[in-house]
Amino acid sequence: MFKKILIANRGEIACRIMRTAKRMGIATVAVYSEADSNSLHVGMADEAVPIGPAPPRQSYLIIDAIVDAAKATAAEAIHPGYGFLSENPNFAKTLDAADLVFIGPGARAIGVMGDKIESKKLAHAAGVNTIPGHEEAVEDAEQAIGIARDIGYPVMLKASAGGGGKGMRIANSDEDVRVGFAAAASEARGSFGDDRLLIEKFIVEPRHIEVQILADQHGHIVHLGERECSIQRRHQKVVEEAPSPFIDSATRDAMGAQAVALARAVQYQSAGTVEFIVDKNGRFYFLEMNTRLQVEHPVTEYVTGLDIVELMIRIAAGEPLSFDQGGVELKGWALEVRVYAEDPERNFVPSTGRLSHYRPPPQNDHVRLDSGVCEGSEIGMYYDPLMAKLITGGASREQAIARMSAALDEYCVRGVSHNIPFLAALVANAQFQLGDVSTSFVEQQYPNGFRSRSVVLRNPRILLVVASWLHHATEQHNVQISDKIPGTALRSRQYVVVSDDNEYAASVSYNGAGAQLEIDGEGYAIASAWTPGELVFRGRVNKEPVSVQVQRTGVLWRLTYQGHTALIGVFTPTVAALRRLMPVKEAADLSKFLLAPMPGLLVRVCVADGDVVSAGQELAVVEAMKMENALRAEQDGKVAQVLAASGDTLDVDQPILEFE
Repeated sequence: MFKKILIANRGEIACRIMRTAKRMGIATVAVYSEADSNSLHVGMADEAVPIGPAPPRQSYLIIDAIVDAAKATAAEAIHPGYGFLSENPNFAKTLDAADLVFIGPGARAIGVMGDKIESKKLAHAAGVNTIPGHEEAVEDAEQAIGIARDIGYPVMLKASAGGGGKGMRIANSDEDVRVGFAAAASEARGSFGDDRLLIEKFIVEPRHIEVQILADQHGHIVHLGERECSIQRRHQKVVEEAPSPFIDSATRDAMGAQAVALARAVQYQSAGTVEFIVDKNGRFYFLEMNTRLQVEHPVTEYVTGLDIVELMIRIAAGEPLSFDQGGVELKGWALEVRVYAEDPERNFVPSTGRLSHYRPPPQNDHVRLDSGVCEGSEIGMYYDPLMAKLITGGASREQAIARMSAALDEYCVRGVSHNIPFLAALVANAQFQLGDVSTSFVEQQYPNGFRSRSVVLRNPRILLVVASWLHHATEQHNVQISDKIPGTALRSRQYVVVSDDNEYAASVSYNGAGAQLEIDGEGYAIASAWTPGELVFRGRVNKEPVSVQVQRTGVLWRLTYQGHTALIGVFTPTVAALRRLMPVKEAADLSKFLLAPMPGLLVRVCVADGDVVSAGQELAVVEAMKMENALRAEQDGKVAQVLAASGDTLDVDQPILEFE
């Protein structure tokens, strides 16, 4: 077994690999860019080596820098995690030449499976079901249009060397192909250094289901069942689970057999994932093979009881698998959600800044957190905005969902925008709880975008009750502060509760550990040990456990529960009457400006001063978190002034153009 390994990655996956390595008694080496000098993975490692400036192309993607760091620290093997160099065959070849062990498959397997064209040919030859499409790279948009007409719309354009949703476009018409071809090729070139595209039939409302495989150096290959990864946004997974609520045992066996056959055909060694598209009738088709550790591997670990990172390390060290297919037993159910620094209410634009507060839920045998940040961490613009993965499990899917919902309610992040309310709303969604999902689930459920205040709670008055109790508890605390004029504990009080311009009559009778409340005559019993300043209310309302995110905003309470956010005011009747007389401040009119929706790099400005533009026309392209985002005109108009230039680094809401 290795004595020391280097992790050629950052963030949560670097931390996760280190945890297993330390448990195995293996010393760890971190590498870090200038932007990551104070990152969590650097502090967790036994040694850490700087490798360059913040941009990945100048640090985490520099093969020589990684090799030099390994040599300098006497590391024997390198784990690449996911992303960066994890699926770069040249990296595997270079490590082999440098007498370093790559904790992953061989360069040939990475190369063949990383090329969507070659992998599809190999899969077809191995007897794996494949999607109808063109088997060679498409030369230009016009050729793509001809192929699309032969296959029949809709079609998918996707980068041959790609993954993670980058370089992918769905086209429903010739014009979609023309526009999508250029955009997908540009994105592929920027992300992978390879702008080749392939085209294939797009399966309408498919499920995205993948099979985890393990293969050692002695010819033993097993699969560990499937993961349901259908809930996606922009082709990137948001919620994953194991097993799939859609797959029966016969389909599971068939998919697993094909995944193993493909791995054997490419002489695979290590952990890998074979991804399939499954239509509504249960027919499945090969999509791609990821020759690395997957982000969502923890759900498989929960239902199998195996540590996939440990098995990758043991396979790389030459050990045979200690079990065969008959030894793989699936028990229980697990969910994983990806916690991103992004703003769901602004079309999920990435968010940057410092984590002023970071309080994850308590962990136990059924609640796991793989985090790459901590309180005080800086979220920058150079890397993927994934902060952590939250995993919950149980004996049943219902139990795993209930634990996820409770954990998300307790997960407190401040300082950056984040998607926790969106995730909480997803797992509380009735259609999700039935397992009725597809890759278009998010678009179907939120066609006009996600709005936390629009999420419907099962008990819509729960936050009115909590707000009333919080306000009363705060007043109780305030009258007991030392050096104040002596007051009397407020045993009972009448309030007017205001939410969304609706007013409710409330009364609170406090009795130490709990209180009796009435909202418009409806009674509630509430008990909690919450004290002013705590970020999460934990208590019971009518004996049911409730956790609510708490933030004081001026005179209002900002509360978030099960994905719903409400601004609630609690006032005495006198103050409420005066408040009704207050004028409402109108928001500034910014309709004449094109604003940067996110912090990022202004790749290009497509118009000039005085240009007349039409609705839908591309005005500018902003790159953030390795993705290009086209900004388009919402209506016809005329450009008065261009306020930023290509190459500028933009702040969120920074004006790019002004219209007449």
